[in-house]
Amino acid sequence: MTKVIATLAALLIAFPATEAIAQQQAAPTSQAVPPQQQASNPATDSQETPRIPSERIKDIASVAGVRSNQLVGYGIVVGLNGSGDGNVAATLQSMQSIVSRFGINIDASSLNAGNAAAVIVTADLPAFAKPGQKIDITVAAIGKAKSLVGGNLLMTPLVGADNETYAMAQGSLAVGGLGVSGANGSSVSVNVPTVGRIPGGATVERTVATPFETMPAMMLNLHTPDFSTAQRLVNAIDKTMGAGTASAIDAATVKVSAPRDVNQRVSFMAAVQDIRVDQSAPPARVIVNSRTGTIVIGDGVFLTPAAVSHGSLTVRITESQNVTTGQGGIATGQGFAQGGQNTVTQASQIDVKQEKAKMFLFAPGVQLSRIVDAVNSVGASPSDLVAILEALKQAGALHAELIVI
Repeated sequence: MTKVIATLAALLIAFPATEAIAQQQAAPTSQAVPPQQQASNPATDSQETPRIPSERIKDIASVAGVRSNQLVGYGIVVGLNGSGDGNVAATLQSMQSIVSRFGINIDASSLNAGNAAAVIVTADLPAFAKPGQKIDITVAAIGKAKSLVGGNLLMTPLVGADNETYAMAQGSLAVGGLGVSGANGSSVSVNVPTVGRIPGGATVERTVATPFETMPAMMLNLHTPDFSTAQRLVNAIDKTMGAGTASAIDAATVKVSAPRDVNQRVSFMAAVQDIRVDQSAPPARVIVNSRTGTIVIGDGVFLTPAAVSHGSLTVRITESQNVTTGQGGIATGQGFAQGGQNTVTQASQIDVKQEKAKMFLFAPGVQLSRIVDAVNSVGASPSDLVAILEALKQAGALHAELIVI
């Protein structure tokens, strides 16, 4: 029996390096620095602001009030090849209710829902959707159905949060999964056979009112709130549409004065959404997923002088049993024959192996590429890197927001 206990330690030693800084300050300023050294100075390169490509306003902001709405409904899928719910009370009651609409009175206990399944139907009603337009729907089984392949959804009303009907759904399902089961209980499932879609399977019956026509001014909401981006958005709109057209309310909302006439307002907003804006550089962040070991380091992350020592300690414990044959005992190929008393003794062997700790030094202003190269050079695993980053943050050497999800 062998037990292996592995311990990975990350020891951080942060130092201010005041002597080096003092020497740099005390150096004579009259010495000229060659152009080659100026171009390759890492401290100067680290302070360069990364250029973010410009984007259209429609890609970074949305118009307030112009949104989709979720719809949901309960329905029955029929025509299944024996893969339905079977004798589920809710499905049988639903089938009885559907049949009774056609003037047929039947007892629910006499029905069999082997070819039917109770489902939940969901859809997104886009903004400005008008009655008669088609929208896609998703159908998911909620009972004991094993597969919805070949099923047909009966007419199902789709309601919104106000419990009003906004669309009617019906049609044949398109299922991308496959489920097969045998008589002995074995089964094979590919993807998810209990969820299907119907492209254009619902017809819009009611329009959701939007404030687009009645709002005195249009509000643009940034997907990622940022004061710098909001101000740049205002400047871009004013430069294209005229001074005073836009004004920033906060880091997420920009107010835009739009024409009162609906036709002119549509043309105006179409032009505004095509304006390109130079976004500001995002905040320096390090995202760590402690469950999967995924680490994402954004641009702009840098370190102050710090030294990191990384090593590993492995302790191996090996246990074995020694059997001593008692007097009169005879050892055979299959064990010990009956005779004297056998004595069993426990033997343990402990081996300790410690690898040499590797240390690397971060110079002032080190950025993303140097951090990754230094950590990879010592063979640190994702869990080790998490410990190193947390230690750097606690020591004040990591200048970035550390987010653990």
